Amino acid sequence: MKTHDERIAEMTFASVYPHYITKVERKGRTKEELHQVIEWLTGFDDKKIQAQIDSKSTFETFFQQANLNPNAHLITGLICGYRVEEIENPLTQKVRYLDKIVDELAKGKKIEKILRNA
Repeated sequence: MKTHDERIAEMTFASVYPHYITKVERKGRTKEELHQVIEWLTGFDDKKIQAQIDSKSTFETFFQQANLNPNAHLITGLICGYRVEEIENPLTQKVRYLDKIVDELAKGKKIEKILRNA
């Protein structure tokens, strides 16, 4: 049986992305805002995000190709019952960073706060 971390590594960004769109749009946010927070975390612009979707990149590949924001460690709090800052597996932590900022966007948090440019 695969571990939680292995399952996350093998999930594709393309399989999760539509859920991100639905989640933020249902709360009155836009695809552009979603892309803004993804770009802040990963360095991927719209074209690179689309390329990740088209190539069905796993989260492992997605984050290997990403240029993680140096302030990503400032993303803290609970997501899916886990404290983001306490997750030991580096890849799982990065995926949860992404989940957390999408969640914050959907909850109406201001973009400036989500982007943690302290």
